[in-house]
Parts: sequence; structure tokens; C-alpha cells
Amino acid sequence: MLNVHTLTLGAYQTNCYIIHDDRAKTCCVIDPGYNPETVLDQVYSLGLTVEAVLLTHGHFDHVGGVRDIAAKTGCQVYLCGEDLSMPPQLTAGPLYYTNAYGEGDQLHLAGLDISVIHTPGHTPGSVCLLIGDAMFCGDTLFAGSCGRTDLPGGSHTAMLSSLHRLSGLQTNYRVYPGHGEDTTLAEEKRYNPYLR
Repeated sequence: MLNVHTLTLGAYQTNCYIIHDDRAKTCCVIDPGYNPETVLDQVYSLGLTVEAVLLTHGHFDHVGGVRDIAAKTGCQVYLCGEDLSMPPQLTAGPLYYTNAYGEGDQLHLAGLDISVIHTPGHTPGSVCLLIGDAMFCGDTLFAGSCGRTDLPGGSHTAMLSSLHRLSGLQTNYRVYPGHGEDTTLAEEKRYNPYLR
């Protein structure tokens, strides 16, 4: 069973998620944007070790803690390679990763089966991660809204296409966004103007 532990960190109140199967001794960290020591303290308090960092996209407020966590744990770091095209002022310098992933990839990490779908719009390489009935969507979808598309690498047209794709998913996923409260896909289909 999926366990989700949420840390909201930094000036931009970015959601970082620690996820693992309840029988696993390892975990994945999604979007450690800030305070790597806080993230690792939480991981260790759960009796876990970090197997991988999974990045929904490459903006600085989602990747700021990656290098420290990787250096201290030796974990893998997954990123969609299309975000390597973004200017360094948006990514706090060169993006660090060990593995590229993208549309249709299937991972098995921390006892979990993880499906990757490419959802460009906020950035060229934005992805959503589907795990059971949970969706980790970075800054693609928020409760009642969606991510901005006016920064370099953003595309309003691509965002609308990605949101249309999410609206077509049949599972009522619990949606864990990059900022703000979690929600459900059914709730967003009903009330979010960007999914209607």
C-alpha cells in the first residue's frame, strides 16, 4: 500500500513528497525543492533510506535539494530530459540527474509500481507520476487551477492539451500537486475551469 508523507518547504511553499510501500525499507522523494536536511531527517525518522528522487519538472523550487540528497544517499535521480532546454535562471544552474524518464516509462522503486506520463505546458518536460490511485502532478494541475505557462519553456497550448488528457483519465486519482492542498481528479473535473 502506498504511504505518502508531505513536507511543504521553502519560500514558494513547494510540496515535497516521501513515498513508499508499507512493506518497503526504501522510499522515493518527489520534488525536494528546499531544506534537504529536513527531508532526510523525515526519511530517517520513518526508518527508511532514499532509493530515488523523482522530479516532476526542473524549476528551481522543485530541485533545490536534489544534489545534497543525492550526495548523502547515493540515490538515483529521475528527470524528463526535455527540461534540460530551460534557461539556468529557472533551474538554479545545471540540472542534476542520473536517469531520464518520460512518456510510458514504468518504474519499480520503493516497492511501488510507477507510471510516467508526459504532461508538458508548465515546462517542456513536466511529467505526472501515477501510483495506484494517486497522481503526483507537480505544477501541471492544482486544486481549482493549473500551472503558469508564461515562463520560458512554458506553452499554453501544450498545457491545455495535457489537461485535456488528464480530464480523460477514468480513475479518480488522489491528486498531489506541487503547491497547495491535495484534491481528487473527480473534484477537478467537476469544478476546475481548466479541466471542463
